[in-house]
Amino acid sequence: MGLKDRLYNARRRIFGRYDLDDPRPIAIDSPYTFYLPDSDRLQAIEPGDSVKIIVRSIPAGLKYDAERLWLEVLDISEDGISGKLDSVPLDIPQLQYGDVIRCKRWHVIDYIWKDKSKENRFPNVPSKQRWDRCLVDCQVVDGTARVGYLYREEPDMTRDGDGYPDSGWRIRADVELLSDEEYETPNATYIAIGKVLNKDDSWLHLIDAPVGTAYLRNSETGLFEETEFTANRADEDT
Repeated sequence: MGLKDRLYNARRRIFGRYDLDDPRPIAIDSPYTFYLPDSDRLQAIEPGDSVKIIVRSIPAGLKYDAERLWLEVLDISEDGISGKLDSVPLDIPQLQYGDVIRCKRWHVIDYIWKDKSKENRFPNVPSKQRWDRCLVDCQVVDGTARVGYLYREEPDMTRDGDGYPDSGWRIRADVELLSDEEYETPNATYIAIGKVLNKDDSWLHLIDAPVGTAYLRNSETGLFEETEFTANRADEDT
């Protein structure tokens, strides 16, 4: 770290402050990749439990916009939760391990019960998150085009050390929404299926279709129809 950065962090350590991100808009925008506890679980938080919140440095950090940090809950009141910082911030020098932070229940993005059996009080809520990987046109991910064509081939992109496997899904943007340059020079990325669904989940009902199936969006109805095109044909056409 250079002198300029060290001085910047020294000023943050003395004069800096922090804010807590409201995770609810994130959950609305990213329902297939971002988890929030339900209201019953939030109301059950009590001293001794641990909760995770999103903390943002003011002024901004050098490496991270925000960090997800754990608190050990000390007290619960009508105003919310008071907790002792149980994580070491990586880029928020104005916060130290053991500092007390106050937050609202709705700030909580994850929890660990002190009494592990507490989880048995609540019904199991199926997760909407989808972390298996797929290959998708970048225009779908950045929101400039909807999904137009998709097919599922034998997964072949999983590498040693990957946290999640290749699903085999190959997802193309709707060509009617692409510029000539985008159509002639396709650009794809290998990411979690959930990130695709966050932008366009109109094909969610097809997600468990077997390898060897393909679907094309009908330009008139907007619905997906099974097509005879194979993965090999699609590769040749591109």
